[in-house]
Amino acid sequence: MRAVTIVSGLVQGVGYRYFIYRHAVQLGLVGTVKNLFDGSVEIVAEGEKGSINALIDEAKIGPRSAHVKNIKVAWEEPSNEFHEFKISGW
Repeated sequence: MRAVTIVSGLVQGVGYRYFIYRHAVQLGLVGTVKNLFDGSVEIVAEGEKGSINALIDEAKIGPRSAHVKNIKVAWEEPSNEFHEFKISGW
């Protein structure tokens, strides 16, 4: 499965991408996490649906200094374009 998740709130400048990266790697997911220009964060994760759901649950919480206001998840077919999980720039 593949999920494209947009997380809004206080999620930039608080270690949010690194938090997501650590959890995604632990869950065996591939994909990317990046900051968006509007202040939100985009997570693209591919792997087992249960693992993706576990990552989404962690994304709702975030690191201690984050404040997640909203999460939107779009489920898609996997593109198989990723070989690992990475933190991307803008």
